[in-house]
Amino acid sequence: MTESSSNPTRANAAPLTASYPELVGKVVVVTGAARGMGAVFVEELARRGVHAVGGDIDGDGMAALADKINSGAAEGAGRVLARRTDVTDPDDHDALLAAGLEEFGRVDHWVNNAGVFPQAGFTDIPPDQVTATYQVNVNGVVYGGQTAARHLRRHGGGAIVNMASVAGVRVRVTRAAYNSSKAAVRHLTSCMAVELGPDDIRVNAIAPGFVDTEMTRWVREDPAALDRALSTVPLRRVGAPVEVFGALQFLLSDSARYITGAVLPVDGGSQHV
Repeated sequence: MTESSSNPTRANAAPLTASYPELVGKVVVVTGAARGMGAVFVEELARRGVHAVGGDIDGDGMAALADKINSGAAEGAGRVLARRTDVTDPDDHDALLAAGLEEFGRVDHWVNNAGVFPQAGFTDIPPDQVTATYQVNVNGVVYGGQTAARHLRRHGGGAIVNMASVAGVRVRVTRAAYNSSKAAVRHLTSCMAVELGPDDIRVNAIAPGFVDTEMTRWVREDPAALDRALSTVPLRRVGAPVEVFGALQFLLSDSARYITGAVLPVDGGSQHV
């Protein structure tokens, strides 16, 4: 029995051993990378010899994370370049690309990870919440995807990965703005995959479920809420960010070279309950 199965409140954060040597030396842009899953993404990529360009609205937090990763890097590790990025501004995506090209001479893949997770009963959702949620969660994916696609089509293709959510197919009460924005990301991923496929650009999405991040901490601290949440997860435990990274690493790799338009759930089976 694993530690996580004996204690379902604890995610299985054991290191992943999958290796994709073709990714070594590649450059991946990750938005929303200062904390949460985005921070895990850039750290795990760097650990595997992949360079990461991390963008986040919290420029100081992004810079601090990059310094921490780079200062403690082992020989052969990739480096992390930090930039303040507002994903609701198309020009900031272009600047993120330019920074990666200037620093590393190439950009191979793009991860649209930035997102917000607002809460309000449906009739109480204020207009600014709707606007902000769609600007970050949907428009940010469009603008990042456009910048990535324009570059990748000129350089032989590559992979774009969008962050969707199990909430895009299952209702979470008081999360209507978030749920609907992630449903939009799922369909947007399909649209992008169809249009960009002829340019050898693969576009896929990851749909995390109940994962151990700041956004879900309140659930884990409330025994009743935790019991309700785990009752909808067939694996009966919390997911770990590194397990979401495992899906990302696969989708960026050559092992997924004939996969596009897919939405890969990393949810312990919860979308089926």
